[in-house]
Amino acid sequence: MWLSSRILSILAVKLLQILLVWIYCSMFFLGQGIGSVLMITLLTSPLYLFALAYLVISFCFDIETPQQGGRRFQWFRYSQLWHLIRDYFPIKLIRTKRLDAKRNYVFGYHPHGIMCVGAWLNFATEATGFSALFPGITPYLMTLKIRDFAMAGGVCDVSKDSINHVLQGPGGNAAIIVIGGAAESLEARPGAHNLTLKNRKGFVKMALKHGASLVPVYSFGENELYCQANNDHGTWIRFVQSRFQRVMTFAPPLFFGRGLVSNSIGFAPHKTPVNTVGKLSSILHPPSSILHPPSSI
Repeated sequence: MWLSSRILSILAVKLLQILLVWIYCSMFFLGQGIGSVLMITLLTSPLYLFALAYLVISFCFDIETPQQGGRRFQWFRYSQLWHLIRDYFPIKLIRTKRLDAKRNYVFGYHPHGIMCVGAWLNFATEATGFSALFPGITPYLMTLKIRDFAMAGGVCDVSKDSINHVLQGPGGNAAIIVIGGAAESLEARPGAHNLTLKNRKGFVKMALKHGASLVPVYSFGENELYCQANNDHGTWIRFVQSRFQRVMTFAPPLFFGRGLVSNSIGFAPHKTPVNTVGKLSSILHPPSSILHPPSSI
């Protein structure tokens, strides 16, 4: 019995979703390694002049771009490929209130999860319709050292200079900061909502400094995408991870998901809905609170 064309079309879309999710995961986890190997390969090939030209331009003439708003491309953000990845989970951005395009905002995003899929698809792409939901607001997802691929989606460096650049404008900018960072990824497991907030008031100081409004954002379902080996405080796994983080500034979680074409253990994330929601929380405090922002904020 031949399958109908409709069933074949659905199967083709599902397979394409799985392939794209696998590529996305590979870029997130192995992107820097793949880029380094590719660059070394080009430098030792007849195309070495192109590789040298890229390195000179990137690190001599274009080195400050990640701290100055990045270099986004709308075709990249609006690509239909992101829609296919969105539908794999699926992922949804929920608006609770309109944002005034005359003001600037600091989105405090949680949780980091294993790979920040909610942060990327909601704010570095238009897969969930950010610009339609919040017209006049330009999102800048802030993260660690990045280059052209991430910048194409509007991603910037998470340094103080970079955040200042985004928030010093007259309005209409939103700096999205994943507050917990890599340390919070060690707490990412199904059913857990353990956030890393201690000694992380810098984003509040920046909001106070520029008169920006705070928008706490949470992605429900982010921690359900992967399971993680038992690394409770006191275990040898957590000890090694903590030491590694002190030296390398990031933590390597021992995680596992599902297989590419089955529910067996594998590299792909589980197909779990991720719903991202935030609530506007304007801050009106005197300038004296900038150095020591109240914990209640």
